Amino acid sequence: MTLEELRIRRNMSQQQLANITGLTQGYISALERGAKNNPGQVVVKKLASALNVQRDVVLGLFPDTLPVLEKT
Repeated sequence: MTLEELRIRRNMSQQQLANITGLTQGYISALERGAKNNPGQVVVKKLASALNVQRDVVLGLFPDTLPVLEKT
């Protein structure tokens, strides 16, 4: 599942995801388009937390069938 699919599945706009993660909307757009790849661990952690999935799902290593992380 792509970052865009994860975001849409959570009913978020790019701007909403940007606001939650502290990233820019442009950076999220670039990640979704593939213009930027290989995000750092901090970015992956922020995206996973905001989308409420495990980091491997954000990286596309596993489908979004893994258990949802509990917010603490």
